[in-house]
Amino acid sequence: MLTRALKPAPLSGPGPSLLISLSTWTWSGTDPAGQDVAHILLAHPPDRASHDAPDVIPSRMRRIASSLGGLAGSRDSLPELDGRLHVVGDRVLLKFHGSRYGLRLPTCTGWTSLVARRDRAVLIVGLDPLPQSADAARVDAYIDTGLAAHRLLFGLARTP
Repeated sequence: MLTRALKPAPLSGPGPSLLISLSTWTWSGTDPAGQDVAHILLAHPPDRASHDAPDVIPSRMRRIASSLGGLAGSRDSLPELDGRLHVVGDRVLLKFHGSRYGLRLPTCTGWTSLVARRDRAVLIVGLDPLPQSADAARVDAYIDTGLAAHRLLFGLARTP
């Protein structure tokens, strides 16, 4: 009898070039109960590539959301994404299903300690482009506009 070695299925998560190009922000805020909570925003940079047609970016960001374990709209229950965040010292890594790569998040001591202490962060994926150079006011406006247009996806990323 001839046997074949089984090869693992190819990984289908986001590749390193997409991950390192994502625009990312982290900040501390409060949840509806008044508890401190860490936030993460992922957005696609504008004009990342010449072939980024307007319909490609939302599709790509939905794929990112899917590889995180599935995110929900603002009116839906917040899905829990267990094991997506890994805290190592002063670094925080966001891991994706189907990808051997993770995304190192921008951090500061207070934000990292909040993630470590609460074991979670609210994860927001924007479907529209936003440049990494956007300041806090522009990020706030992006979130307000995205909420009104239902162009944001949410999840609760947890540490293992």
